[in-house]
Amino acid sequence: MAVGDSFTEGLDDPYPDGSGYRGWADLVAGQLAALAAERGSGFGYANLAVRGRLFNAVVAEQVPSALAMAPDLVSFAAGGNDVLRRHFDAAALVARLNGVVGELRAAGADVILFRFADVTRRLPGRRVVLPRVNILNDAIVETAQRHGAFLIDLWSDEEFGNPLLWSVDRLHLSPAGHRRVAAHVLAALGATPEPDWLTAPPPPAPQRWLAARGADLRWAGEYLAPWIKRRLTGRSSGDTVTAKRPSLAPFIQ
Repeated sequence: MAVGDSFTEGLDDPYPDGSGYRGWADLVAGQLAALAAERGSGFGYANLAVRGRLFNAVVAEQVPSALAMAPDLVSFAAGGNDVLRRHFDAAALVARLNGVVGELRAAGADVILFRFADVTRRLPGRRVVLPRVNILNDAIVETAQRHGAFLIDLWSDEEFGNPLLWSVDRLHLSPAGHRRVAAHVLAALGATPEPDWLTAPPPPAPQRWLAARGADLRWAGEYLAPWIKRRLTGRSSGDTVTAKRPSLAPFIQ
């Protein structure tokens, strides 16, 4: 069972046939389903994550549905959208994180949490956002330790400094980034990932100053401006999106 936002929905890792986004969670589910089949046991997978969801919305909309399905394993990743918002309430988020993970564990589910990679390296406002990311990550580490959850430490993986592990929007992971996350998750669960999932592409050569500023301007026009417009109008990229796998069911790619 996977809950969260665009990170878990799978942006920007489209299926080759254009049927939607795959992402690390689908990759993990495929490997676990194959292992279950080898052992002759059943396997069900649901992914309730929706892009743009804030932490409280994930907890209110997705966690009750997850608990109702009584999963054995839940990945919980939320808060990334909150740290980008003007009115970020760190204390409230930290308290609720502890509560929701405790609730999932009390229901008998193992829980996967993520210490997020540093997405701020190529984003504006890093001096404001990075301390918030650190608060969130520290809380995730403490919560994982307190409740005995699996902790996937993406922050410590220096390969996520490679821009080719990120989408052109600089916010979401690329297909290579999702494969790397999937490899970390499978390793934490005691499963063996595909060998090439931890093979990162060589980082691109540094751009000259003028070319880099031109790339920044193009990025701002194509991605930053629409994001700001949505914030000003109270809209979200996930307003018309529903969960891609809303019920526990056999995994079929």
